[in-house]
Amino acid sequence: MTWLKDPLPGRPCTIIGEVAQAHDGSLGMAHAFIDAIAASGADAVKFQTHIAAAESTPSEPWRTRFSRQDASRYDYWKRMEFTEEQWHGLKRHATKRGLLFLSSPFSLEAVDLLKRVGVAGWKVASGEVTNAPMLQAMADTGQPVMLSSGMSGLAEIDGAVELVRKAGAPVAVMQCATRYPCPPEDVGLNVLSVFRERYGTAVGLSDHSATIFPGLAAATMGVELIEVHVTLSREMFGPDVVASLTTAELAQLVAGVRFIERMKASPVDKTTLPDDRAALRQVFMKSVVARTDIPAGTVLAQEHLAAKKPGTGIPAAELPKLVGRRLRRAVGRDDLIAVDDLDPPLR
Repeated sequence: MTWLKDPLPGRPCTIIGEVAQAHDGSLGMAHAFIDAIAASGADAVKFQTHIAAAESTPSEPWRTRFSRQDASRYDYWKRMEFTEEQWHGLKRHATKRGLLFLSSPFSLEAVDLLKRVGVAGWKVASGEVTNAPMLQAMADTGQPVMLSSGMSGLAEIDGAVELVRKAGAPVAVMQCATRYPCPPEDVGLNVLSVFRERYGTAVGLSDHSATIFPGLAAATMGVELIEVHVTLSREMFGPDVVASLTTAELAQLVAGVRFIERMKASPVDKTTLPDDRAALRQVFMKSVVARTDIPAGTVLAQEHLAAKKPGTGIPAAELPKLVGRRLRRAVGRDDLIAVDDLDPPLR
């Protein structure tokens, strides 16, 4: 049971494939991402819901001027819009493919639209953590709220967590570095334990490193959420491609996280050995054997003895105890020496 379905700390990790604007305004491409993310084994697909007139002004500057067809950032957001019916279609497709459906809103109008469409929870983008009216609207639904923290210090995160909790909604806090791509030095795995201790909530990692490594490391720390940007190819167009995993890499991340979860859930007891290890010991460990042909009556010395496979006789660790004992019968080179061959007997 993932955190989004049962929002309590300690749940198995929910792995979210973030499409963002990688569809570049193409509805068909958005649907293709749903299929690819479902095939990877991830738990959820996430989009971003932009309504240009509700969230931006025509004078909004570019973060990075990347589009060859949009005269302004506002025009770009306009081109990223889908109709409400198209959003319903994306939700239906995700559900059919077994994915939880998520989309980050960037305006109150987008929140209202997504409430009608239906989302599994609310992912709050880093730049919206201090947008109290919008955060309140999401929290008031009672659905789980995932707070990204890439642009906020602890004081602002404190306020957002308090607001969500007062509304009675479950909350998770996600470490995020708004660097594209994010270098290892800025991933901030240490912050996960800070969030866990400070808020007593589920925690997650929103990773922009374009590698699977931070996600795997976070999984060893027991995070409930991992979010990564996804691209179908490194050659695709878009500002987030350099910070994304390919869908093949997403599948590797999913497999790795599930492997880690199984390891963590299965502690090994080294005080005893399972039955199958006993058979392996006989194959790989060594026993005491005769180094050369040894006549009966010989008092054994170190030079008479060797340790060789298989481990079906007197263990090699016992070899020093055979020195000084008399051999009751003749043994040939490489013969295993048995307990009954010794006088006095080996106890």
